[in-house]
Amino acid sequence: MVKYVTIAILLIIIATVSFLHHAKGLSFYRIFTRLFSGMTFAVLVFIVLFVVLKGAMSFRPEMLSFKYTTENVSMGPAIVTTLLTVLLAILFASPIGIFTAIFLVEYTDVENKLVKAIRLATETLAGIPSIVYGLFGMLFFGLKLKLGFSVISGVLTVSIMILPIIMRATEEALKSVHPSVRQGSFALGAGKLRTIFKVVLPIAIPGILSGIILSVGRVVGETAALMYTLGTSTSMPTSLNVSSRTLALHMYVLSSEGKHVGEAYATGMVLLILVLIINWSSTKLANKLSEVE
Repeated sequence: MVKYVTIAILLIIIATVSFLHHAKGLSFYRIFTRLFSGMTFAVLVFIVLFVVLKGAMSFRPEMLSFKYTTENVSMGPAIVTTLLTVLLAILFASPIGIFTAIFLVEYTDVENKLVKAIRLATETLAGIPSIVYGLFGMLFFGLKLKLGFSVISGVLTVSIMILPIIMRATEEALKSVHPSVRQGSFALGAGKLRTIFKVVLPIAIPGILSGIILSVGRVVGETAALMYTLGTSTSMPTSLNVSSRTLALHMYVLSSEGKHVGEAYATGMVLLILVLIINWSSTKLANKLSEVE
């Protein structure tokens, strides 16, 4: 069946390309850019609709209860834990990543050995699999620092994971600010620090927040690292020293058990909605902060 579907899709693509090239007179470059852009958008829409429709059929209001039982299979504690983990991870990682990027772009030379070492460390951290972060978090935060399976252990682990994303996004956003903007600020008598925080950063904020949004998506969708540090407890997180589970972990556990597949789809639906709300709020905030009076 899959073979026939694949052949049918290929025939449709070939027919579409031929029609657009001969009938519409479009170049192959424009045809393929439009075609693959449409395919990418179609895949995204298909995934979202599939998860939302499957989840809506299995969703029940009691699944939002703040107390988990085997009857309601509630995701309420997981929602609270997800929001708490995202908020704390961003609060920990953002200042370090942003100020490191400011140091690299504004205060150092590109050929500096320290800059090269920091960039190499950043690229290495970005390429490490999440399961390795989970092992490190379990051994260092969980056992060495005796934090065990806890919210703070999971937060510290994912903070290290998202640090390279925030650093690189901030670095690229700062580099995109034209040098004439800095020179104009210096010509008006502003110092280095005032130029960075009053002129450069407001222009670079949309790019910085794009990196933070990507980091939020990484934290929200993480399972391997949090499984070894945060744990999979179904209880509501009453403090940072207790174990709990995020929505992604909740969905993974439900689907792996095989008894609550419908509830897993419902959790995926809520997770998608939560990510859309966070992205929309972040975009609104970026537009607001980027307004220079």
